[in-house]
Amino acid sequence: MLAYLPRPPADTSRYGTFPQKPDLPAAPGAPVEDGGQVAAAAAAKRGAAMPNYPSAPRHGGFVPGEPSLPPSRGSLSTQQHRGRPSWCPPPAPQEAAARFYPLHALSVANIPNSSRGKTSARSSTAPTPEGLQGRRCKLLEEDSPMAQAGRRQRQRYVTKVGKCQVNLGNIQDKKRFLSDIFTTIVDLKYRWFLFVFMMCYVVTWVVFGFIYFLDAWVRGDVWHQGDPEWQACIENVDGFVSALLLSVESQRTIGYGTRMVTANCAEGVILLIAQSIVGSMIDAMMVGCMFVKISRPKKRAQTLIFSKNCVISLRDEKLCLMFRVGDLRESHMVDAKIRAKLIKSRQTAEGEFIPLEQSELNLGYDTGEDRLFLVEPQIICHVINRHSPFWDMSAESLRREQFEIIIILEGIVEATGNHVLAAGMTCQARTSYTEDEILWGYRFEPCMSLEKGAFQVDYSRFEMTFEVQTPAASAKELQELRELEQQEHSTLSLYWDQLVQPCALPGP
Repeated sequence: MLAYLPRPPADTSRYGTFPQKPDLPAAPGAPVEDGGQVAAAAAAKRGAAMPNYPSAPRHGGFVPGEPSLPPSRGSLSTQQHRGRPSWCPPPAPQEAAARFYPLHALSVANIPNSSRGKTSARSSTAPTPEGLQGRRCKLLEEDSPMAQAGRRQRQRYVTKVGKCQVNLGNIQDKKRFLSDIFTTIVDLKYRWFLFVFMMCYVVTWVVFGFIYFLDAWVRGDVWHQGDPEWQACIENVDGFVSALLLSVESQRTIGYGTRMVTANCAEGVILLIAQSIVGSMIDAMMVGCMFVKISRPKKRAQTLIFSKNCVISLRDEKLCLMFRVGDLRESHMVDAKIRAKLIKSRQTAEGEFIPLEQSELNLGYDTGEDRLFLVEPQIICHVINRHSPFWDMSAESLRREQFEIIIILEGIVEATGNHVLAAGMTCQARTSYTEDEILWGYRFEPCMSLEKGAFQVDYSRFEMTFEVQTPAASAKELQELRELEQQEHSTLSLYWDQLVQPCALPGP
């Protein structure tokens, strides 16, 4: 639960709007540094004059779409001094001060694997052995057991396939499960369900077989086999095995004819009636449980897919959080509805700690957009407005947050010839997105096309995204900026109207 508390502010100079130069002692007579400082100052002025459009780092710790600079060796030494192998040489501060990359340089992480070899082949300057060794040290540190343990420390509330990672324990009043025995049996796993199914029949056969054998043994039918003058209560029962066969034949109405209960004793007739009633009850219950077990549309959720990542970008001049859903079957969901929950721990003003607090994300409940006609893949949009928990969250603050978004898609399985068992039953599919799976400044690529008079869906492009220009500021800051611009525009318009207004002519 502590994993969902907000992270403390960390050193984010590497992921800033523009890469910052490490603080190094100024070397006399270094003209490259002065030029780099002038360029950085000019870039800072340009960034202050107009909003920037970087994107938050999501994969591999880089900023997609942002002109991220390869860190200098001086900054690498400050970030990698902990856990550096002994054979890694210390960086040279003069080299770090001398090398300054332009603002349009792209980082290595932004280049796909297929183009890295071409780019390196076209490059005029080959990397130095010290640079390769530094990269090797960095890769070794990222793959170290401590780094992997830090990544494994995060526990998801709901997995990507929709399984809730919550274990219930220390339940004292377990008799409540027996009061709802039908649901308890249906919720069992298949191996335990089949075991209970078989044991219900086997136990009743053995119990009634033992009672048959006990009755025949007390009355002496076992010792008078083949005696034509003996009036037996249960005929042809000479041991427990034969009594067990009589029990199976009676309950399953097989009736081979060699063993039977006669009218010479009343207890035999009562025992036969009791076994018939108990057998009918077991048949009704177990067959009903089996029918519900195999007809539950739980597996139908396997064909309802969600995009691997969420994206944040502008839509209709509003900052929106979007993800994509799709249905792989040709039989569609009836009355499909989608909901979203934000799972995040917080501490109140009174000091109360609320673990895993759930808050609702509006996906169009007030406008009816949460009701889907899920025939083709659709992009679900959450508008980040004043009522959204992401109202004051920017691309920079998103990296320091820890939360989880739970998506719940519900619908009724369509009643078709192939889904007779699951007709009219509700299906629910779930998935989750953590803050590391949200791409700032991206959109989903279209996956539909018109071919031969019909719309063709290409699910190979279901997960694909592309980068777009998106402000790194929060929705609150963008709204304040728009209001400020409108206020300035109205003031200038009023001033201009007063300036150009013609002077009134004097009267006679």
